[in-house]
Amino acid sequence: MMRTSQLLRGLAALLVPLLAAQAALPPGLAATLRASRWQHRLLLIGAPTAAQADFQTQKKLLAATTAGLAERDFQVLEVPYDQLTPADRQCWTQQLGQPLTGFRVVLIGKDGGVKRVSTRPLPPADLFGTVDKMPMRRQEMRGGKR
Repeated sequence: MMRTSQLLRGLAALLVPLLAAQAALPPGLAATLRASRWQHRLLLIGAPTAAQADFQTQKKLLAATTAGLAERDFQVLEVPYDQLTPADRQCWTQQLGQPLTGFRVVLIGKDGGVKRVSTRPLPPADLFGTVDKMPMRRQEMRGGKR
């Protein structure tokens, strides 16, 4: 009996870190799109690498407007193409219709649809102007937050 409990403790010591590492893995892009539907607007920042100049510029522009992003239920996702899994690459190109070349900012509405795409960094005022014209956002501003 003593041996069985020692064996179980040993297995637990090996499995717990493994399971924790699996739980820490981020969900795929398609799963994130599904989970966000009717909950959040998504702003996807895509570029060949995270070091790309427009990618860094977009991040800096957004860092100064966290309150505006939160008010509009935004979730911002970085999508460096060189770090995508094959499934995420397929989602980006087929489901979202975006190429794996060049810089892209993709606005996804709460309904899951692509609302705006820009190949240049998008100033927060332009982003918020686009969102604030949407019927669902107007309803949220009137106090009927969905």
